[in-house]
Amino acid sequence: MDGDNQLTTATFYTPVQNSILQVETRMRDVTNGHHPDLGAALEHLLSSGGKRVRPAVALLTGAMLGADNEKIISLAASIELLHTATLVHDDLIDGALLRRGFPTLNAQWTPGATVLTGDFIFACAAKLAAQTDSVELMHLFAETLATIVNGEITQMFPRQDDGYYDEYLKRIYAKTGSLFVLATTAPAILSSIRESTFDTAQRFGYGIGMAFQITDDVLDFTGKQSSVGKPVASDLRQGLVTLPTIYYREKNPDDQNLDIILCGKNIKNENLNQLVGAIQSSGAIERSMNKARQFVNQALEALDELPLTAERRALEDLANYIVDRRI
Repeated sequence: MDGDNQLTTATFYTPVQNSILQVETRMRDVTNGHHPDLGAALEHLLSSGGKRVRPAVALLTGAMLGADNEKIISLAASIELLHTATLVHDDLIDGALLRRGFPTLNAQWTPGATVLTGDFIFACAAKLAAQTDSVELMHLFAETLATIVNGEITQMFPRQDDGYYDEYLKRIYAKTGSLFVLATTAPAILSSIRESTFDTAQRFGYGIGMAFQITDDVLDFTGKQSSVGKPVASDLRQGLVTLPTIYYREKNPDDQNLDIILCGKNIKNENLNQLVGAIQSSGAIERSMNKARQFVNQALEALDELPLTAERRALEDLANYIVDRRI
């Protein structure tokens, strides 16, 4: 099933459809009064796809916990802008010219202008987070941003002291899991039942965030290039080790093609394609998806401890959607 078509039928958006529209408006309005090119850049970024899963998580969690709707909308917009800013910088660092089939900002602007635009979006995200009037939430927002940046630096200068698997889990938490945790714990901070729900909301956000990134890493191997806008196994082609490759290596420690990549050396394209095919047919894909489902199951166990509402049922649908996605 095509990812976009699957998304339009996803039932978890139903309770927050109107709020999602308000989030979109709030993200665009935050550029008012600034250089028009910054507004145009943000419009380009927001219009070039994106499933708004993170804002949906924040909106559903906030409604489930009875948090103030206006503050949750600002929070959801803040989280999506924080995510958007990281993508701007990621694309520049990676030299990516396409994202979701659309030209990236750095494909059209100079590196300097791209960096400054990313910085501007970070600032807009912080401004929206501040509209919640919660110092504790702003502390969590800043901590999440620091975690994301630290994760990017770690990815650029990898160390394998903890082994590939442990390093991978730390990296995907920094890259993806931390934003999902922000999307579940920040609404708890804004609710009247914060003390009894924060830790549980954190466990739910961690589970779905880790499952989301593992599934993305699987789709990197199984998706069609025409759909994702980049070559199959693009992470591996850049020397980035993800869970399917880690599981493959456990069973095939003597694969010379993999050793070449792990050593940071150039590899012939035909050998790389051979390695990709070997990973795809090795059982590593299925094993990785089983790990993603384990994280989702842990998230659902945490969700069972939260108030039983229509929003909680939608969050359950969202958790299952994460591991059922197709490209």
